[in-house]
Amino acid sequence: MLDVENARRAIQTVENAIPLMRVGRPIVHRTPEGLHIDVPILYMDFAVDRMHFDPMTMKPSPKGYPVHFQGDVNIEDVMNAVEGVLRALKPLQACEFRKPERSWVVPVAWESFIVLHVKVSEDGRSIVPDYPLTEEIRRRL
Repeated sequence: MLDVENARRAIQTVENAIPLMRVGRPIVHRTPEGLHIDVPILYMDFAVDRMHFDPMTMKPSPKGYPVHFQGDVNIEDVMNAVEGVLRALKPLQACEFRKPERSWVVPVAWESFIVLHVKVSEDGRSIVPDYPLTEEIRRRL
């Protein structure tokens, strides 16, 4: 049975984890529309989600709006920009429950954009890694 206290605990768990999150090496996707950059966000050496990044503005783009661009990108500049963004992240004070994974999903905002969805265990006590993204990162090393 779902409990409101577990949802509140999940939000608090994400808030406590944000200062410990770090930036992973950006993943550059080459598509017919151009390049698209995803920046993995790591917690305790596991990915928790990917942040879409717009190299034209040097800022994240909201979930659901990956930016494609033509040109070159400096990976170190992207990582430095996202480091600054990490310090300004805030979890929203609401979350949803995903039954198949039996986990809470806490949206995390930067300014007025939702830029991450962080999964938390059903009891609200621990961050649930994004294992497929973690594996993708490790394959690219």
